[in-house]
Order: sequence, then C-alpha cells, then structure tokens
Amino acid sequence: MSINDVSYDTSIPNNVGLHQDRRVLKALEKWHPGYIDWWMDMGPESFQAAEVFLRTAVTVDIQGWAKFDYVKMPEYRWGILLAAKEEGRTIPFGQHKGEPVWQEVPGEYRATLRRLIVIQGDTEPASVEQQRFLGKTAPSLYDMRNLFQVNVEEGRHLWAMVYLLQKYFGRDGRQEADDLLARRSGNADRPRMLGAFNEATPDWLSFFMFTTFTDRDGKMQLEALAQSGFDPLSRTCRFMLTEEAHHMFVGETGVGRTVQRTCEAMNEAGITDPYDIEAIRALGVIDLPTIQKKANVHISLSLDLFGSEMSTNAANAFTSGLKGRYKEVNIDDDHQLINDVYPVLKIIDGEFKTVDEPAVSAINARLRDDYVFDCRKGIQRWNKIIAKHNIDFTIAAPHVAFHRKIGEFADASVTPTGEILDKSEWQARASEWLPSQEDGGYIASLMKPATKPGEYASWIAPPKMGIDNKPGDYEYVKLD
Repeated sequence: MSINDVSYDTSIPNNVGLHQDRRVLKALEKWHPGYIDWWMDMGPESFQAAEVFLRTAVTVDIQGWAKFDYVKMPEYRWGILLAAKEEGRTIPFGQHKGEPVWQEVPGEYRATLRRLIVIQGDTEPASVEQQRFLGKTAPSLYDMRNLFQVNVEEGRHLWAMVYLLQKYFGRDGRQEADDLLARRSGNADRPRMLGAFNEATPDWLSFFMFTTFTDRDGKMQLEALAQSGFDPLSRTCRFMLTEEAHHMFVGETGVGRTVQRTCEAMNEAGITDPYDIEAIRALGVIDLPTIQKKANVHISLSLDLFGSEMSTNAANAFTSGLKGRYKEVNIDDDHQLINDVYPVLKIIDGEFKTVDEPAVSAINARLRDDYVFDCRKGIQRWNKIIAKHNIDFTIAAPHVAFHRKIGEFADASVTPTGEILDKSEWQARASEWLPSQEDGGYIASLMKPATKPGEYASWIAPPKMGIDNKPGDYEYVKLD
C-alpha cells in the first residue's frame, strides 16, 4: 500500500495511521455516534435510505483519487485524509519564515490556531443543514446526486477539522468537537458562527449560487490555511481543496445550465427583451434579471465572510505563520510584510477612495480582492452562454460595498454599480437589486421534482456530460 493510500482497516478510514494512535481513534469513535445522530437529524431529509452514486477517496494522489459506487449516505465512509507530506517543508511567511514547519501546536499560538480550525469546521455542517430539504425538489437525479455528494463531502470536511481538534488540543479540542454538532444553522439560540451560514437555502438556484460563491469563499480560506506553518492543518486543507473543486463545479454549471435553458426558451419563443419578465416567466424558466439578483445577494453575503478589511486578528495569524494569503508562495514579495502597504477601498467624505494601508493589517482586504477576481472568471462563463444566444444582457458581480453587513462598508447604502445613495432611497429601490418576495415565490413555484432517469425540470438544461463518464440519463439515485 502506498503511503498516500487510504486505509479502511479501522472504523474510520484514514491515511494518518489511526490504528497506531489508539487515543485519537478512541476519541473519534466516541464522537462518531453523535455525528451520525446529527446527520440523521440534520442531513438530507427523506433520502437516508436511498442508494446514491457517490465518490469515495481511496488515495490522496491527485490522479485517480476516488472510486464511484452506490452507497446509502448514513453508511458513507467518512474519513481522515491529509495530503502527502512534503519533506523539508518550511514555513513560507510571517516572522517564522524559513523555519521548519510545526508538526505539533506551538504553545504560544494554541488559542489562535484552535479558533481558526473551529471557525472552518463550523461552516461544514452548517451548509449541510442549510441544504437538507433540497432533495425533495431536485430538478433531476443528476442534480440530486450532486447535492448529496456535496453534502457527504462537507461532512467529511467536518471530520477533517474534528481530527485536528481531537489529536492536537486535548480536552479543549474534544469540547469544541462536541460543540460543532450542537450548533444549528439559523437557530436563534445556537446559531452557526458566521452569518452566511445562518441564511436559508430555499431553492435550487440558491443552492447553485451558494456553491458558486460561498464555496468559493471556502476555497480562498482553505488556500490560505493550506499555507499554514502548522503542517497537519496545511495538509488537511490541501486535500480538502481537491474535493472543494467539485462543489464549485456543481454551482457554476448549475447556474450555467439555468441560464442556458432561459436563453433557449427565449429564443424559441422569439423573445429578445430580457426584461420582459412576465412573458419569460410564462415559459417556465427563470428570467436573467432575477438570476442577477440572486448573484447579488450571494456574492454580498460571501464577501462578509472575509471579515473586516483591516484586521488585527488576520495580521496576527499571518505574522505567527498560521494562515497565509491566497497562493502565498506565488506572491512576489518578502512574505513578511514588515514595511509593505496594500491599497484598500474606503468611503471617505461620501466618496470611494483608495488608501494605502499596512499590508499585514489588510490581509482580509487582499483575500477579498482575490475572491472577487476569481468570481468574475466564473461569471464570464455564464455571459458567454447569453452572448451565444444573442441576448443583450450581462451578469455582473456587484460592487464590493453593495449590501454589506461587516467591515468597511457595513450598512453603507451602495448600489450594485457603486452609486452611494441615502438610506431611504436605497431601501425604496432594494427590490431592483435583491430578490423580492414575488421573485422568491415564482422560483419556489418552479421547484417541482424530476425523479426519473434522464428527466429534467423545465427551468434547467441537461448537463453536457454525466458523472464518472456515465450518461445523463443514468440512475444516479435509486429511490425505490
């Protein structure tokens, strides 16, 4: 067996030698029943007995790392998977730059590191909770399967963080692991830690937007944590990124297929005006302006996940060598930021102005800017579909100050195009930019399940190709 292969010799699949680490194995086995209780209570509603065509990791090599087979979700083999160890790896940034990476938690950074792991861990079950009812309105078995794949992998990402807590943080880590199962998305008394993970995901367009934009935030955060001088965290996040790529694929192609079906229906009906909402909705598809509104809300919620642009906590995490920047090793600077500055957008005297701030304090601002750039690449693919159908409409990322609740632009009254308004005017026009109750009701009316192989709901186009080289009409979920 290769050192990268996943062992199934214990109750918990892993490539970290759990059979030799009885203390941690015992702790994880003790945690496991509570996890299953959580999964049965808060995982996909009504589909726990269905056989789903899912992928499971068999190695952490990039090539051929997963196998596909039918499995009932409660029987999915969640495991502990770390990317291959890089011999001789050194800390790539901060005051410890060039020193050997840590295999144990540095005592002086214990609390900060635990907090980073807990915050990341809390997002994983939260998204499962947000999406638990979507299977009932799946637009196809293909999409249902993709939803469930995302769900079980978010569950595995929770296991990844819990392993770190159990192995490296003793009693405190065990308590944090239990707390990760106690919080609930949207619960007033025990909410999840980050705002976007307490929002409802009421329909499949919301799910596709979430996996496009909020999972993209997850990618950025994982990339930053993958740079960590704490090597077990780095290796954990590096493998999580392998799985995260599929989640964004589900989102981007899901929105793309929604856009495609809308454009096809408009062309077939001879409708050229994308703002002829009533006529377009009569075709049983989602109009492009409403798709833009959905993008607006999900991008703005995801931007808040980066926290305040100027952050002492982020600066300390960087300086300590715990959390780097996006693709840190590819940045052309000294990776210590002692005297560096970074341009930060602010509202000063009612106008947008760019101010040079200490780069080490603007870590979040830089990560957010990288995120916006990455989002626009995905949006361009949707616009190519629209252009191909000769429809005069462009989906755009809203201005970074639009609809923000955290940071420099918290509660600023800014339009998606960057116009600063007074609060009363912004509120009066909010339905121009954010989904209205009527918009939500219309989308909800389309959410009728399509549960036969090869069947698709009216509002979405079939995929270009299936999963694991299977055809689009493959029975991805066996419901009987």
